[in-house]
Amino acid sequence: MKLGAFSISLSVKDLKVSQTFYEGLGFSVFAGALESNYLIMKNETSLIDLFQGMFEGNIITFNPGWDADAKVLENFDDVRNIQKHLKKGNFTLDKEADESTSGPESMMLKDPDGNNILIDQHV
Repeated sequence: MKLGAFSISLSVKDLKVSQTFYEGLGFSVFAGALESNYLIMKNETSLIDLFQGMFEGNIITFNPGWDADAKVLENFDDVRNIQKHLKKGNFTLDKEADESTSGPESMMLKDPDGNNILIDQHV
């Protein structure tokens, strides 16, 4: 399976403080805005998504169809095909993608330790 770009989505208490912290580690703002309560921070191919007040807990995120620069990949596994594969493997899904649609869609599951995994396709 090709899961696409990987990032960790962090629920932060103070977006500006977190921005300053991650900039100190060599990250820079790649997307988002303070006014929108989220920033996507990048250091080479590493991505950290910072969200203030949008969800609880942290989320492991994969973006089928995107590379680490959010550029559309020519070949990728659609989230619906990934979902079918996971269902065949008896994975429990917390949110399922609508298999009757095409284009942007997402699904969610938890790993054995309860960490949320979001497979979020934007194309």
